[in-house]
Amino acid sequence: MNAQAFDGKGDSKFQVGASFQDNGTGITATYDYGLGENFSIGVSTGYVLGVEEAIDADFGDRINVVARFNANIGSVLNIDDAVDIYPGLNLSLKQFGGHIGGRYFFSDGFGIFTEFSVPFAKYNNDILSDAELLNNQFVFGLGAVFNL
Repeated sequence: MNAQAFDGKGDSKFQVGASFQDNGTGITATYDYGLGENFSIGVSTGYVLGVEEAIDADFGDRINVVARFNANIGSVLNIDDAVDIYPGLNLSLKQFGGHIGGRYFFSDGFGIFTEFSVPFAKYNNDILSDAELLNNQFVFGLGAVFNL
């Protein structure tokens, strides 16, 4: 079976996994749609579950919704067809930032992903509380990816 990590225009990916950041771990889900040979747009959402009680994070601190743009460069780098590397930009409820991720497909429909994201500019320039820093700092994610 020949797994294809990114097929270009019309390609759809759904990812679900875990996210890890200072003071919390959570769940994340992402949908990306290919608009061209090497770029896609998408939406991502996450919710931080494991937060220490002392932080006193409410729903608004824990949730994040993100619009994203990816440059899918696996084919540009001439690496294995089962691998996609995608740096990109994201605009969320909390900040403007960037991400870099990778996907590896074991079959035509299933694979794994890992992703790192970081804020470039935060909407609130004041000193943020630990609760406000949730989803507004370096975040690492990993999980399963599916071709739709």
